[in-house]
Amino acid sequence: MPKVTQEYMEARRRQILDAARRCFLRDGFHSTSMQDLFTESGLSAGAVYRHFASKNEVITAIVEENMRDVLAMVHSAARNRPSSSVGALMADVLDIVNTKTAEQNIAGLSVLAWSESLRNPSLAAQFVDLMSQMRSALTDVIREHQQSGTLTREASPEAIAAALICILPGYILQLAMGETKTMEEVPGAFRALWPNSAAPSD
Repeated sequence: MPKVTQEYMEARRRQILDAARRCFLRDGFHSTSMQDLFTESGLSAGAVYRHFASKNEVITAIVEENMRDVLAMVHSAARNRPSSSVGALMADVLDIVNTKTAEQNIAGLSVLAWSESLRNPSLAAQFVDLMSQMRSALTDVIREHQQSGTLTREASPEAIAAALICILPGYILQLAMGETKTMEEVPGAFRALWPNSAAPSD
């Protein structure tokens, strides 16, 4: 029997997850059956079960992947543009979310996952951890701006980061609802609210 390579296994796993994304976006988590996943992926039951023991495992894998993507967006923007304005940083994150939504509908899957987390304590805990990590990444950037005098110190960097993170779910929700045209100018609005040339505060 030919040896099954790691690349082959990863390709099959990706095939299953891509099929699951389509099913979940079309029918929701709870209306999608394992048989639906077999049909959509074009794989046998044995091939799917080789990677995932249940539908819940598939859901968890997709949610974890989504959360890693969102966190990577924030970390990437914070790391690559640490001296940019806070507005530019947030605009970069929203631009990436918009692009990922056009490619993979990450917004729709995020809303489904948030709903699922209300009944799944494990997913809820993962979301809490994700939000904590995003706040931490933004807090570092905000603290830098406060120390340089380009951002007010009237609120703690942690509080400002928390306030900015509150914006992300609202943006994602509106993208998921199909408000892409309305959302097009939102990143630019952030750049205008906090321009790079902001004068140092007293």
